[in-house]
Amino acid sequence: MANTAQAKKRARQAEQHRQHNASLRSMVRTYMKKVYTAVSDGDKTLAEESYKTAVPIIDRMSSKGLLHKNKAARHKSRLSMHIKAMSDTAPVAKAKVTKAPKAAKTSKAIKAAKSPKAAKAAKSKAKAK
Repeated sequence: MANTAQAKKRARQAEQHRQHNASLRSMVRTYMKKVYTAVSDGDKTLAEESYKTAVPIIDRMSSKGLLHKNKAARHKSRLSMHIKAMSDTAPVAKAKVTKAPKAAKTSKAIKAAKSPKAAKAAKSKAKAK
């Protein structure tokens, strides 16, 4: 609990700022949901209009520090990707998730890469073969 007058005032201000930021965060989410609902309903014109109104708001919240700039960019990118996926002329390529090929390293080779002592032992064993 705050003891000094200054600490009490800072606590009051922090609570006011928290509530204000929560309101702004909620507003951003609402505008984003409008775009997503328009996309799910299949109404491309409404989705594009909603996107055009949502982008400046997302940017404004990013400049105020409410959203990180990368998070704001990620949201805008995903929204536009969903809108582009609605049209037949510009299909969105979905990234394939593929596993990387397994390396031909054995556990001895991995240990050799980690320590110089094990590296010398692995080299001597390789020469012996």
